Amino acid sequence: MNMKKTILSFVCLVVTALSASGQVAVKTNLALDALAIPNVGMEVGLSKKLTLDVPVYYNPWKQVMWREQEGKLFKLFMVQPELRYWFCDKFNGHFVGLHAMGGAYNTTGLDLPFTPFDNLADYRYKGHFYGGGISYGYQYILNRHWSIEGTVGLGYAYVRYKQYPCQNCKPMKEKGHENYIGPTRAALNLIYVF
Repeated sequence: MNMKKTILSFVCLVVTALSASGQVAVKTNLALDALAIPNVGMEVGLSKKLTLDVPVYYNPWKQVMWREQEGKLFKLFMVQPELRYWFCDKFNGHFVGLHAMGGAYNTTGLDLPFTPFDNLADYRYKGHFYGGGISYGYQYILNRHWSIEGTVGLGYAYVRYKQYPCQNCKPMKEKGHENYIGPTRAALNLIYVF
């Protein structure tokens, strides 16, 4: 828990310091909002064509909110900063990005796509991950303050895990790591630009 507070404090400090240098936007990923996964992001203009986007995802729920079945768990904390280059002006049109990511997870009973675990539905996995990747996106201006943005990214993640036989079972069955290559970013963001 202290690691989460340290990372979040560092991100807030960096974003606050950078906010004095340019235009600032706050955003939420509507796709994750639909799944009841709380998230918020801030994007700061660094120059005419560069921005720094810092989304934070935190799902503290013990049970999965979007499934009615018992035995489902998807807890997550993730920070995914991204440096973006805009082909037009910042906060307008096409962009490419270079992102890093890190976080912690605790999940079981789900059959999710794009995961390093083949048997995620049968076992509980708990651990942390870090990695990075590249992305492409487009931001469409709705009016002076509101925009909508779509982005997708591919990359690599080093995933450390502890595997347990079930959600509340102990002892641990095994521990190790996986190397994941695949989608690392996907968002449909609603944005407010100050």
